Amino acid sequence: MSEKFVITGGAGFIGSNLAEYLSKDNDVLVLDDLSAGKMENMAGLDVRFLKGSLTDRMMLKEAFVGAACVFHQAAIASVKKSVEDPARTNAAGIDGTLNVLIAARDAGVGRVVQASSAAVYGSSPVLPKKEDMLPQPMSPYAVSKLAAEHYARVFLELYGLKTVSLRYFNVFGPKQDPSSEYSGVISRFISAILSDKQPVIYGDGEQTRDFVYVNDVVSANILASRALPGVYNIACAKSISLNTLVAVIGKILEKPVVPRYEPARAGDIKHSLADINRAKGMGYIPKYDLKEALIETIEWFKR
Repeated sequence: MSEKFVITGGAGFIGSNLAEYLSKDNDVLVLDDLSAGKMENMAGLDVRFLKGSLTDRMMLKEAFVGAACVFHQAAIASVKKSVEDPARTNAAGIDGTLNVLIAARDAGVGRVVQASSAAVYGSSPVLPKKEDMLPQPMSPYAVSKLAAEHYARVFLELYGLKTVSLRYFNVFGPKQDPSSEYSGVISRFISAILSDKQPVIYGDGEQTRDFVYVNDVVSANILASRALPGVYNIACAKSISLNTLVAVIGKILEKPVVPRYEPARAGDIKHSLADINRAKGMGYIPKYDLKEALIETIEWFKR
């Protein structure tokens, strides 16, 4: 049965991949102000598009009417930007999320699934990261994500709005823009190596990350639209150093790689690894191993 779904930030990297999947059998409304999203990400998709801002609560409410679920992906997804301009990050990540939740409640939407981030864990050396750990946000971006989670929980308890917050670890895949500072390290590495340039690594490259392919993140969102409310880690439960990662990409592309090392960035964490047992409880199992997902991503970048 076809249902209506709304995706905020649906012209962005994760949002557009989610829109592509959902639009095959459903009525999908993409809402985006195009500050980071791109219309070309909508190319060939059977979706309705509404240009608008999360500051416009009345517009949100009208857009949400009749939706089975709102997937809230819109954000200024950049630690660096948030350090430079915390007020703008607060306006988008906290005020914007509150507007989405109020509009969903007032429009009679049953559920909101929102993008959170592993950044809420901060620099705690304890690995793997579990959802019940004490958060230690180290950037305004991480603070905004944690506040959004708290708002989601409060809206569940006070108003009965079913809310799920997905703590994404390092997402990568097709439609990720390597020229954008919001972009993940994998898209930047691939773009640089394809162009015979030196990929840049901030720090010594021994920092580790838990990378998750965007198709697995899409699957997590679909599962979350039916799962018990709460907070879930979305990752692969495997980590790799950036030095190893860049070497693997170079090997797939059959190109020699000599990274350029720059000073570590403020707010960046050293190691990241997720415990995904809670997400497995809602049926989430990552289907893509890193090499397979890298090959698919590289093919997309070549095209």
